[in-house]
Amino acid sequence: MTLSTQFLGPSTHSTRLALAHGFTQNSRCWGRFGQLCSNNFDVMAIDAPGHGWSGHDDADLTTAGRLLVEVGGQAHYVGYSMGGRMLLHHALNDHQGHIRSLILIGATAGIESPTERAERQAADARQAARIMEVGTPTFVTEWLQQPMFAHLTDEQSAKYQRFENAAEGLAMSLRNCGAGAQDPLWDRLSSLRMPVLVIAGTHDEKYTAIGQRMVAEIGSNARFVNIEGGHAVHSENPEVTAAVIASWGSQLTR
Repeated sequence: MTLSTQFLGPSTHSTRLALAHGFTQNSRCWGRFGQLCSNNFDVMAIDAPGHGWSGHDDADLTTAGRLLVEVGGQAHYVGYSMGGRMLLHHALNDHQGHIRSLILIGATAGIESPTERAERQAADARQAARIMEVGTPTFVTEWLQQPMFAHLTDEQSAKYQRFENAAEGLAMSLRNCGAGAQDPLWDRLSSLRMPVLVIAGTHDEKYTAIGQRMVAEIGSNARFVNIEGGHAVHSENPEVTAAVIASWGSQLTR
């Protein structure tokens, strides 16, 4: 299966930045952040399996990560939330070195407690059933009412772009790539060899703690940055987030 992609801005730079979005989003959801990144990179936005125009399939996190990197080629990879978890799974097996650096925004290495993981998997299954019951627009509207997203404007959340996703694809993605389906990867993080930048919003206490722990587990090739904002910090504070990533990429090419 080939994933759908689009370039954001003109392809005039020598370095590629590949973007992997979060759940219920697609490659049209990067907004101002994606535009700003195109000032310094050739930016390729990818529709994850089950999202946008990539069609529906039963890819798990490992397969989805491999598909993202097969399409993106050698690049710096940005993964937000679900996209970050997909990329992290592949990064642990990136023997060909396609991931020049890994940039994770609001992502996690997994739920360690088997009980909590099973509870989350059951919750994801209920949400998947809800998607099929009410359809994409209603589900997305409900999804964006969660506290971590409720303060976003429709433009920041790319609400109406999310309506393009098919309910069947979202439901399948949630069952196979939701947080409940993720194997905990904490004990493998130290094997990552590429540079890793972990970003979280200052108001996102949960993922700030997770991000700091991930960097500690990865080691000296990783860096953590807190940026003013919440879980979707790249949407809330696109100028600073894009500047941090541009600086990161510049330092790695010196």
